[in-house]
Amino acid sequence: MIPKEILKKVKRIEITTRGLVNDVFSGEYHSVFKGRGMDFAEVREYTFGDDIRSIDWNVTARMGHPYVKVFEEERELTVMLMVDVSSSGEFGTQQQMKGEIATEICALLAFSAIKNNDKVGLIIFTDKVEKFVPPRKGKSHVLRVLRELLYHEPQSSKTDIAGALEFLNHVTRRRSVVFLVSDFISENYEKDLQIANKRHDVVAVTLTDPREVKIPNVGFIELEDAETGEIFLLDTRDESIRSSFIEQADSKRQQRGKLFKSMNIDSIDIYTDQPYIEPLMRFFRLRAKRFR
Repeated sequence: MIPKEILKKVKRIEITTRGLVNDVFSGEYHSVFKGRGMDFAEVREYTFGDDIRSIDWNVTARMGHPYVKVFEEERELTVMLMVDVSSSGEFGTQQQMKGEIATEICALLAFSAIKNNDKVGLIIFTDKVEKFVPPRKGKSHVLRVLRELLYHEPQSSKTDIAGALEFLNHVTRRRSVVFLVSDFISENYEKDLQIANKRHDVVAVTLTDPREVKIPNVGFIELEDAETGEIFLLDTRDESIRSSFIEQADSKRQQRGKLFKSMNIDSIDIYTDQPYIEPLMRFFRLRAKRFR
C-alpha cells in the first residue's frame, strides 16, 4: 500500500510538470533527439540527385527503370531514466535536496516523452541496480515510474555508475535516449560510459549543491561524507582551506566536462539554488540548432 503522502507528491509533481510540458517544452522535445534509426517507408522512381546507394535493384529490374528506397525516421523513441539514489543525493542546503530535484526533472522528461507517444523506462541505482522498470508507453506507466522514484528506499549509500551502465547495456538492446541523472561522485565509469554512448544517446544530468563547490567562512564545521560516513573537521576561517576546497571542486567539474566532451556526450548542469527549467531549455535549444 503506497502511503497517502507519496500519492500527494505524485499528484503535485504531475500537475507541475504537466503545465511545463504543455507551456514550455511544447515542440522542443520531439525535434531534438536524432539517431533513433530509419524505417523503410516506400519505393519511388529515381530522380536526378538521388543517392544511387538507395536504388532498389529488385524493383528496378522488374520495372525496367530505376527506383529508390525511401526511409523515414522512426517515430517511436525509448527514453531510459537512470537515477542515482545514493546518499549524496540526500544533500541539499537550499530549498530542495538533489534527489528531490532529480525526481522532478525525471517527471518532466517522462511526461514529455509520453506526450510524443514514446516509451519510458527507469533504472534506479546506488552501487548496484536496485530497481528496473522496463520501457512502456502511457500516463499510468509514467505515474508508476514517478511513484517508484518517490517511494524507493535505497539499500546502499554508495555509488557505482559503471555497474549501472553495464546493466543498461545488457537490458536495453534498442538504441535509446538515456538520461543519466547523478552528482557523478563515482570512480572508474569512463569505459562503461563510452560503451553506453556508442549504443545509445546518453545525456549526462549533473546535480550540484552550492556547498559542494564553495564553503563560507563560518568557523569550525563538521563535514560527513554521505556515502562513506567519514567525518571531517574543517576550519573555514582558513582562507587557504577554502581556496583549496574551491580549486578541487572546480578541477573535478572541469575533468568531468572534458570527459563528456571527448565522448560527444551532451551534459546539463543543475544547481540546487537555481531553477532547473532554464538549463533544460538551454540544452533543448542548443541541441535543436545542432540538428537543424
